[in-house]
Amino acid sequence: MSRQHYSSERLYVGNLPYDVTEREVDDLFYKFGRIRDIEVKRSRKNDTSFAFVVFDDKYSVDDAIERRDGMRYGDMCLRVERGGERRGGRGGGDGGSYGPPRRSAFRVRVHGLPPTASWQDLKDHMRKAGDVGFASVENRVGIVEYPTREEMEYAIKRLDRSEFCNIFHRAQIRVERDYGSAGEEEYERVGR
Repeated sequence: MSRQHYSSERLYVGNLPYDVTEREVDDLFYKFGRIRDIEVKRSRKNDTSFAFVVFDDKYSVDDAIERRDGMRYGDMCLRVERGGERRGGRGGGDGGSYGPPRRSAFRVRVHGLPPTASWQDLKDHMRKAGDVGFASVENRVGIVEYPTREEMEYAIKRLDRSEFCNIFHRAQIRVERDYGSAGEEEYERVGR
């Protein structure tokens, strides 16, 4: 099959067992639509694999993310997201541009993270509520910034008391508004 595909039809599947096969990945995703391609890769950092699944249409990708992200698979908790999204560089930036990350007054504080949680893991989890502009983790507490008030409020509503998981741990987290050093009004007055 062709390895050239549109990012809107491409799905990333992380936290798969090291010995997973293309057939097993197909079994996980065939019910969401016609699959054009599956590519399984082995991680060099740990004993896991990840895969890219390409569907015929972007609606299949949306359904697969909704149904499979966070699903328990063996001893793993699957991470399923759009394959075309780029991860932010060191420091948790917006992942699509160079220079400093965009900053926002629409911040949440996340408590109860496991000791192995990284900013990448947190950013992936919090994307379930909307576009994440910035994420950081320190001493099991995370800070996540959203570009809009609506996404921030939805994150609090949807992800408070949700189950966070990475390849090492699972934990129930608490999500609350973080006002930081400057209030929203002051931030907006200074400009974006």
